[in-house]
Amino acid sequence: MRIRCTRGLAIHTFHGNFFVRSTDLLSLPNVNPDTGYGMQIAIEENLTEYNSVCFQAAVLYTSSNGERRIRVHTLSLPVVSILQDVLGGADQETIIGLVAKMAVDRSISSSLTDARDALINVCVDVLGVYKLTMSGQVAGALMTPYSTRLLPLFILALLKHVAFRTGVSTKLDERVFAMDRMKTLPLPYLMKYIYPTLYPVHALDDKNAIHQDDDAVIPQPPILQLSSEKVDRHGAYILDTFDVLYLYIGRAINDHFCSSVLNVPNFSAIPEDMSSLPELPTPESERMRNFVSWLQDQRSYHSPLKIIREDGRDRHIFLQYMLDDRTESLFSYYEFLQHIRQQISK
Repeated sequence: MRIRCTRGLAIHTFHGNFFVRSTDLLSLPNVNPDTGYGMQIAIEENLTEYNSVCFQAAVLYTSSNGERRIRVHTLSLPVVSILQDVLGGADQETIIGLVAKMAVDRSISSSLTDARDALINVCVDVLGVYKLTMSGQVAGALMTPYSTRLLPLFILALLKHVAFRTGVSTKLDERVFAMDRMKTLPLPYLMKYIYPTLYPVHALDDKNAIHQDDDAVIPQPPILQLSSEKVDRHGAYILDTFDVLYLYIGRAINDHFCSSVLNVPNFSAIPEDMSSLPELPTPESERMRNFVSWLQDQRSYHSPLKIIREDGRDRHIFLQYMLDDRTESLFSYYEFLQHIRQQISK
């Protein structure tokens, strides 16, 4: 894979699994949809004479049929002189994908503490610079551009992730594996790996549903914050962590849901080791299975389904993903925002 950019720019660091053959040429072990790469760009010359800059990635590969092919992607971005335009055009997910890879390198070359500090500084620097561009500031308010409004949340999720967390017993193998995923996962998968998606599924209906060509109806439940206050003991929730789909069942779930979806009379009869949804001739069962199948279709390989009871031995697995909540060693989301505001005000 060769990557080129407009004169005046230079690519100085690559992230992913590859062998660097020259300053802009990478040898890849294979080319597949489960791999992502990151790179850092340096501005070496004044770009005022340009209206836009271009980046181009060309991949020379052999297809599964033995054919030699070249695939080329070209990206053109405008050059602006106003800082607010730069911040307004920022892609917060791309920023998180790159800083996650940089944090892994910092953990290896320096220390985990330095990597965590660097992640916090990214958030402080972005919001601090934006504050300087604002004329009418509200006293005590944390100002953020709309394009990076979730940057603090994703940074907090990284700090609580297995790859970078402290204060929690973490096996070295699990941390190294998580760091490897940070370096190599494609961005859409990486974002779900960093900040999973929580859906309420105890009352699925056809409102706002997706109607597919095969007449299947895919319910679209709302996405909830990863906070325990959003999880009710009367409900059921699917947590999509990319690697695993967790179906969490509250202890006060109604018997109708248990019988029509899980084929058991009540909550107490749900087996601890249940790992699949029975195929039942009920609308509730069909909606649930269609929704789970739709989630599975959004990734390149099957993610196992694990059913967790509120009083089960694996309840802690589900609760550890409630990233908006306070832990023994780290802030809640609200407290983290206050911490960032204090750092900016110094």
